[in-house]
Amino acid sequence: MLGYFIRRVLVLIPVFLAVSAVIFSIIHLIPGDPIDNLLKIGAGPEQREIMTARYGLDKPLVVQYWIWLSGVLQGDLGTAIVARRPVADLIAQALPHSLALGLCALAFSTFFGIVLGTIAALTRDRWPDQLIMTVVLLGSTVPGFWLGLLLILVFSVWLGMFPVSGARDWSAMVLPVLTVGLGGTALVARVTRVAMVEAGQRDFLMLLHAKGMRPARIQLRHVLRHALIPVVTILSLRIGWILGGAVTVEVVFARPGLGTLLIKSLNQHDYPVVQACLLILAMAVMLGTLAGDLIQAAMDPRVRAAL
Repeated sequence: MLGYFIRRVLVLIPVFLAVSAVIFSIIHLIPGDPIDNLLKIGAGPEQREIMTARYGLDKPLVVQYWIWLSGVLQGDLGTAIVARRPVADLIAQALPHSLALGLCALAFSTFFGIVLGTIAALTRDRWPDQLIMTVVLLGSTVPGFWLGLLLILVFSVWLGMFPVSGARDWSAMVLPVLTVGLGGTALVARVTRVAMVEAGQRDFLMLLHAKGMRPARIQLRHVLRHALIPVVTILSLRIGWILGGAVTVEVVFARPGLGTLLIKSLNQHDYPVVQACLLILAMAVMLGTLAGDLIQAAMDPRVRAAL
């Protein structure tokens, strides 16, 4: 396992470098200039040149990328051009809100997805299965921002049960968690159902039935355990996607998270902040994939035997 972990980490190094180069290139190819947000009305070309040189934007892109990457590898994310604050401080303020939302949504989608998928598999081709799969299909096709607006309309405007926006207390977390978590619930439920149906057709179950073991115990203790292996893989990938998918949801609910910071910085063309936000989201996907591979290797003896 240690050797497998080291190999997987070494594979992530070129991926990290490639992702950082793509992020940097795309950001600098977007039309616009952060200096426009700093100059006063009527400022001349001389002032623009001074501001451009101050933030190093007059250097070639390759040099700018090397300076930025060197700082990132040393833990320095740079200074925000428009906000004029260290990027690390802005990230430190926004990231806890995004992590809280993402972890709660992941826990919600994991629990209810596995429960619904298990019920659907146990009642295969009967009305509970058809009802759950219909709801799951609808939940997976509804856009997150539209679902968030709908939840605000019903539970905040009409019923007044939860606040419309902000992050003052736990009640402000309910609607964003539902918005982000429902899509993940649909995915986990579908994967759990398919995996349990496939695991339920394996030969070793005949031996368990022959031993007189109760069907409910067989399904929950043996079939579900085998079915959780692909579910864990999906959940590990969802770690990064939940943080990324929460970008629009945080904007809809006006939460002071990473998504709100990213959208605001994009509008201002604040290169260091946008680059740091996108790099963190990309690293979340990479680390989630790594965690999923390690957990799958720990759960499945066949994977460990192949290491």
